Amino acid sequence: MDPVTGFLEALQVERGASHNTLVAYRRDLADFHRFLEHSGQSIAVAGPRDLTDFVASLRRRGLGSRSGARRLSAVRGLYRFLLASGRIARDPTEHLESPRPPRRLPRTLSVEDTAAVIETPDATRPDGLRDRALLELLYASGMRASEVLTLRIEDLNLTAGYVVCMGKGSRQRLVPVGTQALRWVRLYLTTARSHFVRRTDPGTLFLSRLGRPLSRQSLWGILKRAARRAGIHRPVSPHTLRHCFASHLLERGADLRSVQAMLGHADISTTQIYTHLPSAVVHEMYRKFHPRARRTARIRARG
Repeated sequence: MDPVTGFLEALQVERGASHNTLVAYRRDLADFHRFLEHSGQSIAVAGPRDLTDFVASLRRRGLGSRSGARRLSAVRGLYRFLLASGRIARDPTEHLESPRPPRRLPRTLSVEDTAAVIETPDATRPDGLRDRALLELLYASGMRASEVLTLRIEDLNLTAGYVVCMGKGSRQRLVPVGTQALRWVRLYLTTARSHFVRRTDPGTLFLSRLGRPLSRQSLWGILKRAARRAGIHRPVSPHTLRHCFASHLLERGADLRSVQAMLGHADISTTQIYTHLPSAVVHEMYRKFHPRARRTARIRARG
């Protein structure tokens, strides 16, 4: 078995990597393999100099730091796998520095604009009621698009007010959901969902007009139309609502660990990016509670 195939199989079996992750890793490692072949090298015998040359080639080809870092992440993972399985004696990426992508702040909407987007579907129609319940649930739970689209009816506990979803790496988590979203989901279940069921019921919560689980493309279309009707002219995606969920919670005083658990982040550093969002509430909390904030303000005033 070639090294890349063995690595990808291990990612899938041992870490539960998603199909999209495997496709991206395969593409990045194929690019690395082509570079080595052109240089007369192979994955098993490549050394630190070959890896440095590969990084330089990425820069010459105009790849941004974020794309370069992603490609090197795949290469590092491959060599760690080969080292652990005894197929190489030393990891050539051990001292290799990755390009540092610039920190990007998540794009969010204000609470008012978020509400406007969510409330635009026509709830007098079955598809409008479905869309309203879907958008309410996305914003109320912070779930990813893939998580909400694979929810099954039995994953809901409308009485206790939570959903159980399957996140990245097949990690299951319990997410609380507010009463307003639960009310719309319950209304959709009791009055509208039956309009979408055809010969057999797949059991998935949100269905298309053909009776199949709603697709990612359909979800994007629902959000795009809702944003346009709400007068929002910037791009709005399912992940935008996830970012809004996190940032609005933090603005109202939620602690970072709780938001991390609800988002399903394995590492709290992923959640910490939300603390860099500009927020009058965050600045006010800093001014009020940080022991040096007022002194700093006085120094600036004197300057």
